[in-house]
Amino acid sequence: MPVATLAEAPRFERGGAVFRPLAVPSRGSAELAVWLLELEPELTGEEHSVSREEVFVLQSGVLELTLGGEVHRLAPGDAVIVPPDTLFRLDNPGTEPARATVCTSAGMVGTVGGATIVPPWTR
Repeated sequence: MPVATLAEAPRFERGGAVFRPLAVPSRGSAELAVWLLELEPELTGEEHSVSREEVFVLQSGVLELTLGGEVHRLAPGDAVIVPPDTLFRLDNPGTEPARATVCTSAGMVGTVGGATIVPPWTR
């Protein structure tokens, strides 16, 4: 069973967010993509959608997820499930970084501002 350590995970940054891939195809996973997400304090994220269901589990800090015009505030230990092809945004209204574990299916692509991207932290 392969072990993918956080210490050896590459670091990707985008708009105040840091992505650290853990279990992704390039690190041995065939079906899932799991990464650590860290959002800087007082961050307003980018509205976007993803092609596959995505699950966020907040580890520390505070997150607000806007989904379908409704704001959901997450506390550590809470999980949120984002359906595919649904616009959403993640914000960190707190004064400390927010850390979450994110899981989706390998091969997920995102749409941000009308542009399709293949996030490098999911490969």
